[in-house]
Amino acid sequence: MKYLDEYRDGRLAGKIVEEIHRIQTKPWVIMEVCGGQTHSIVKHGIDYLLPREIELVHGPGCPVCVTPLEMIDKAHAIARRPDVIFCSFGDMLRVPGSDGDLFTIKSQGGDVRVVYSPLDCLKIAHANPDKQVVFFAIGFETTAPANAMLVWRAQQEGVKNVSMLVSHVLVPPAIAAILQSPLNRVQGFLGPGHVCAVMGYREYEPLSAQFKVPIVITGFEPLDILQGILMTVRQLESGRAEVENEYSRVLDREGNKPAQKLVFNVFEVADRKWRGVGTIPKSGYKLRWEFRDHDAEKLFDVKEIDTLESEVCISGQILSGIKKPHDCPAFGTECNPQHPLGATMVSAEGACAAYYAYGRHLKRDKDDVKLTAISMGGPA
Repeated sequence: MKYLDEYRDGRLAGKIVEEIHRIQTKPWVIMEVCGGQTHSIVKHGIDYLLPREIELVHGPGCPVCVTPLEMIDKAHAIARRPDVIFCSFGDMLRVPGSDGDLFTIKSQGGDVRVVYSPLDCLKIAHANPDKQVVFFAIGFETTAPANAMLVWRAQQEGVKNVSMLVSHVLVPPAIAAILQSPLNRVQGFLGPGHVCAVMGYREYEPLSAQFKVPIVITGFEPLDILQGILMTVRQLESGRAEVENEYSRVLDREGNKPAQKLVFNVFEVADRKWRGVGTIPKSGYKLRWEFRDHDAEKLFDVKEIDTLESEVCISGQILSGIKKPHDCPAFGTECNPQHPLGATMVSAEGACAAYYAYGRHLKRDKDDVKLTAISMGGPA
């Protein structure tokens, strides 16, 4: 496919891998922030191509995975109401709360609908004036503009029966929290291309300078990631700590200014709780006071809910880069895509789901996987 195949070229990948092997002299730990990058790494076996002394760990870049259990339980409480049509992207329907998931609520008679755009909720609200239409607004900065557009349009058009349950989170504060942790091992980051396409990468420059870590913004194709790793290793080996943009064909330093203006008109920065991690100061968005009539959490007066996390799930440590999916005693057995214990197994961007989908729960010969990886086809 034009503009895609060239970023999956095995011959070029081999040359980048050779250069990484050539320049690497010390052990390094690099975190890819985005869940889409994690899936590409595991699918194509990129981690198997690297020198053994370079370890890739997986960050909190899956928006479904980091949505706190308390917020999921609030969503379920609202979705059970007979006067509500609860709308969400499909990947949230299977995420387990303390008692079931949105699919369970739907099977019990709740009006739960999958939408492909937040603006679909406006059409649903117009068609159902006697119902309250609630959209579950999760995600990083990437999805914030479209979600902001929903409440902005609702207010402009005077649509009273549309609201949002907001659980937006931000990448830079999460990186800072990881670097401030006494358990941190990360020495360099592959930054999130989609987030930076919206927000630019100016916010990452103070982080790089303060913590003296390289941050290389990358895309999601195999060559993007390998080139990002090479650029990160070059910085680490030379003692540099800067923000570099590997994904320049898509984004620049300033990002999408009109999208940012919309986001900041509708949202303001707030403290936000992350699943398995805890509260990170100023790490999320909430609706501004001017849009309070579209704030589902206030409209439905959803109180704090007692939650029940799995005792064996270690998703918080996986999201922080401390452990990997195969370190979990339940991975691939008690916890699997059919019966997930945590969101990292449910979401299409979750590290546990990636490891399971591409056979990392199976006992296999590593050399066989490496040969497959070299072809850029990924483990079978």
